[in-house]
Amino acid sequence: MTSVLTGPDGRDRCAWVGDDDEYRRYHDEEWGVPLHGDRALFEKMSLEGFQAGLSWITILRRRPRFREAFAGFDPVAVAGFDDRDVERLMADAGIIRNRAKILATISNAALVRDMADGELDALMWSFAPPASARPRRREDVPAVTVESTALSRALRRRGFRFVGPTTMYALMQSTGMVDDHVVGCWRAASF
Repeated sequence: MTSVLTGPDGRDRCAWVGDDDEYRRYHDEEWGVPLHGDRALFEKMSLEGFQAGLSWITILRRRPRFREAFAGFDPVAVAGFDDRDVERLMADAGIIRNRAKILATISNAALVRDMADGELDALMWSFAPPASARPRRREDVPAVTVESTALSRALRRRGFRFVGPTTMYALMQSTGMVDDHVVGCWRAASF
């Protein structure tokens, strides 16, 4: 299996990017870049939860509509959503219309709203593992780690939903808690 692909711009990237322009942009500008802030991390946690069982590109392409539908992922606003909002979201073809995921996002927002400012950020980042050897091949990148499992447990103990270990590892990758750009990827050389 190829670990690095050369894009139309001549840059070598992690092979999961394929030939999709939006994936290229996401890989180059966001994936693996440290992300902080309760609101930003709540958005990422929510989108990763919606992604469960789907491809990330499906979520990425719908992210602008998700942001509109979920009040910019402002935890206070989302925590105030009621049954009318749930029905509005269930009718919105621009997002993933999964009632359990919608309800979990609203419930998770209330938990974030009730945390001290910066608490979600500190909690999540406390599970970031120490830097390790860069993966040489795509097959060297895990789907779950001890840290993602521990983060999942910590969030579940607080009442969060759709935060399983695999979902939390994807969040750790996307928020820069881990750097899984493979050897040969131009981004790996920039970190």
